[in-house]
Amino acid sequence: MNLHEYQAKELLKKYNVPVQEGFACSTVQEAEEAYRKIKENFGSSFAVIKAQIHAGGRGKGTIKETGVNGVKVGKNLEDISGYATKILGGTLVTIQTGPAGKLVNKVYVAQDMYYDGPSERKEFYLSILMDRAKGQNVIMYSTEGGMNIEDVAHETPEKIFREWVHPGGGLQAFQARKIAFNLGLTGDAFKNMIKFVTNLYNAYVGLDCSMLEINPLFKAADDKVIAVDCKMNLDENALPRHADLAAMRDVTEEDPTEVEAGQYNLNFVKLDGNVGCMVNGAGLAMATMDMIKLSGGEPANFLDVGGTANAQTVEAGFKIIMKDPNVKAILINIFGGIVRCDRVASGVIEAYKNLGNINIPIIVRLQGTNATEAKKLIDESGLKVQSAILLSEAADLVKKAVA
Repeated sequence: MNLHEYQAKELLKKYNVPVQEGFACSTVQEAEEAYRKIKENFGSSFAVIKAQIHAGGRGKGTIKETGVNGVKVGKNLEDISGYATKILGGTLVTIQTGPAGKLVNKVYVAQDMYYDGPSERKEFYLSILMDRAKGQNVIMYSTEGGMNIEDVAHETPEKIFREWVHPGGGLQAFQARKIAFNLGLTGDAFKNMIKFVTNLYNAYVGLDCSMLEINPLFKAADDKVIAVDCKMNLDENALPRHADLAAMRDVTEEDPTEVEAGQYNLNFVKLDGNVGCMVNGAGLAMATMDMIKLSGGEPANFLDVGGTANAQTVEAGFKIIMKDPNVKAILINIFGGIVRCDRVASGVIEAYKNLGNINIPIIVRLQGTNATEAKKLIDESGLKVQSAILLSEAADLVKKAVA
């Protein structure tokens, strides 16, 4: 589950991680009030206003409607008010959102961190994530932080360091010191970086993060080390033990069909193809998508209904798939292991009748327990549903449907 910057920073503060202070705002009036508080509390007339969306590259991205960037520095109240007007309610397009962009419902008005000379400040990069190949968390960091970190990784990979953390022992003190040393720090900045990295790792583990990225990680002229930006992803499998974190989910940032699928406990990912597929089991779903591709079609979605498919889940899957206007055919591929094929066939027939007229071809391939009985039910239903037993038969039917 992704979090907004302002949400992630509030969580980091609970772990004593220094962050750029600010306020989340939904209206221009709130942004103006936030600016007044920042000016009063920090004594600077400068403030930063940042669009809050679940995507990176906001500083280089632009609002479709107004042409302003997603991150702007305001010198006075008029600047902040003007930027808030141009950003809120607009569609921010970044390298990560694609051309469709994302709607901006909130902005984050924050203190200006660049209060010292360019020679005194420094931007670093630091992130923590799981290295699945090694089965350990890895801290990735670089002296070259900021908006162009992707270029650094591509052009000068030697400037990116990695420190692996054994899950049994956790982050060791010598590892935190090594990170601070490799970043070229000395004195108070060295000590502050050690504390920062240690507390950040504690936050990563304590919050059950799947990814935690600080970019830029900022060293100020007074040697303070501060998280200026933060991208945090939480492990959804751990949310049952974090009810407070689950409540922070922003469904407006997610695909509406994926949100709806989640309400029916369906695993759904929308794709750009023309053949909708409904399958039980992730492995079979991947194989089905490959088969669709080899048959000349393009999968329109990944939809796993799980091992207990019934009339309700099949009907919900139908509704979700048919919301995509690009779908020219639907392939249902069910293996009857836990669930009997004839029960799935009955569910398909019932769902078809409940939905009424369906004007695209539906291909049902049922294999496993009671597959023969299931095929008979489909064939004798009188509905415009084509049945198959072999995967090759289903492939031929898909090919004809999208031809």
